[in-house]
Parts: sequence; C-alpha cells; structure tokens
Amino acid sequence: MVYLDFEKPLADIEGKAEELRAMARKGEGAVDLEKEAAALDAKSGDLLRDLYKSLDPWRKTQVARHPDRPHCSDYIAALFTEYTPLAGDRAFGDDHAVMGGLARFNDAPCVVIGHEKGNDTKSRIHHNFGMARPEGYRKAIRLMDMAHRFRLPVITLVDTPGAYPGKGAEERGQSEAIARCTMKCLEIGVPLVSVIIGEGGSGGAVAFATANRIAMLEHSIYSVISPEGCASILWKDAEKMRDAAEALRLTAQDLKKLAVIDRIIPEPLGGAQRAPAEAIQAVGQEIAAMLAEMTDQKPAQLIKDRRAKFVAMGSKGLAA
Repeated sequence: MVYLDFEKPLADIEGKAEELRAMARKGEGAVDLEKEAAALDAKSGDLLRDLYKSLDPWRKTQVARHPDRPHCSDYIAALFTEYTPLAGDRAFGDDHAVMGGLARFNDAPCVVIGHEKGNDTKSRIHHNFGMARPEGYRKAIRLMDMAHRFRLPVITLVDTPGAYPGKGAEERGQSEAIARCTMKCLEIGVPLVSVIIGEGGSGGAVAFATANRIAMLEHSIYSVISPEGCASILWKDAEKMRDAAEALRLTAQDLKKLAVIDRIIPEPLGGAQRAPAEAIQAVGQEIAAMLAEMTDQKPAQLIKDRRAKFVAMGSKGLAA
C-alpha cells in the first residue's frame, strides 16, 4: 500500500499492527500480540474515517492520482466481456494512452473507450502516463463513428492529467484532434455515458466526457487545468497548488452542485485504492443505471439532449 502525505499517521499505526502480527506468527506471546494488533486496527479504522470524512480539494487531488487506484484496463477486465481492442487512427499510428474497442456490458454490445495510465514504471512509460496524443483522439473518433453506424452505446472512462503537450503532438494537430473528438461526441446518435475514474484534466478529458450522462467517483477530480499549472500561471508559484485546487472547484461535490456532472459514485472508505473490486462494482452499477435511463430514446433525441445539456451548463452553474 502506498500512503499519501496526509496518511502518514495511518501508515505508522498500520505498520505497527503488522509488526505485531509478524511477531505473533513467530509464536511468542501470540494471543497478547494479536489483541494489541486488533486494538491498533480499530484505532486505524477510526483515523481512516476521520481523514476521509472531509477531504479538502488538494487532498482529493492526491487521492485521485493515487497509483493504486483501479485503471481503465482494470474496469474493462472486470465489467466487460468479449472485449476486442481496436488499434490505430488509420492515419498516423496507435496511441497507447487511449484504449478502446468492441465489448459487451451486461451481455449487451457496446463500444468502450478510456485513458490508460499504466501501473508500474514500464507500463506508465508505454501508456505515456495517460496523456493522449492526436492519434489517440482520432482513434476515439473512429470508434465513435463505428458505434454510431452500428447503433452501439458508448462508454468512456476518463483518467488523464491532460492531453500530451509535446512538440510532436502539436505538430500533428493536437488541438484540432481534441476539438473534433469533442464534436464527434455531440454528433453520435447513440447513448454516451462517461465516468471520471481518477483525473479529468483539461480538454483531454472533455473530449471523452461530452456525454449524455457524466458520473464521477467520489474522490476523483475534473478541471480545466491541474492545480500546479493553475498556480504557476496565476501566482507564478507551483507551491500554491492547494489554493489553486480550492479555487478550481474540481471536486465531484462542487461539480455536482454546478451541474457539470450528473451523479457521484461513492468510493470505499479510504478511496478506491483500498478496495478496487468494490469501487469497480459500484461504477458498473452506475453505468448500467445511466444506460437504462436512455433505453427508449431515439438518435435525434439523444443528440438534442446532449447538446442542450452542454449549452445550458453555464447558466445552471450560475443559478446554483
């Protein structure tokens, strides 16, 4: 388990409990040591509840970025069957930061698309830390076109710090690819649901989340820029990221009030990283519920409702 900065007191308690159990396994005073370990477990449980009872925006940002949170590949493996990945944008190449293809969700055919960050150093480099290049967005466009053609619902799983800002990406039309991907979301006549499972960074997230229904995990974030980037621009000091996180209103709770998202998916105590299977199951239930709300809607109505949702978003937020 990787502990975040604010979880250090918890790490100390859980570490001591594990040390006592290791001593008990050696057979010396096993009963008494187990009792002490159990008391520490109770203490750590109370502390965990206190820590996660009222996380501030910066701490939520840290939780959203936790390396042990389930990633797109984990959700696809657990929630989808007959997943057939499709690669490439038919123009330049394949972007490993974006994964997607045909699959079945609750035994119904669909298209699933998501950002993949990777779970160790090698895979993170391979997936470019979830930062998509133009070919990633063009691959998503190709998949959404296919979904529209065959009347398949689209499910997107968003987890990216933002689109890749490298020179090559800009040369290949990064902003144009993001804009076209966002436009494609508005054009397809099939149900489109999106879940922010970790970070929803900038236009790199919006390009996948311009959906009929948008949900966020309880401790995920969704913002126009990272707190560090915002602090660097506004205060010329990246260390003011805590102030920036507060100002950006990037938490699921704030965004629900502003009508930017439709629902919040509760996470297990201590975040999705502490009980990945439970978090994945909760996401699956919400995806099923969101799709069920659009079962009888015609293509024209889906497109109309999606466009109206985003046109009205600013006014709803101001009214809130």
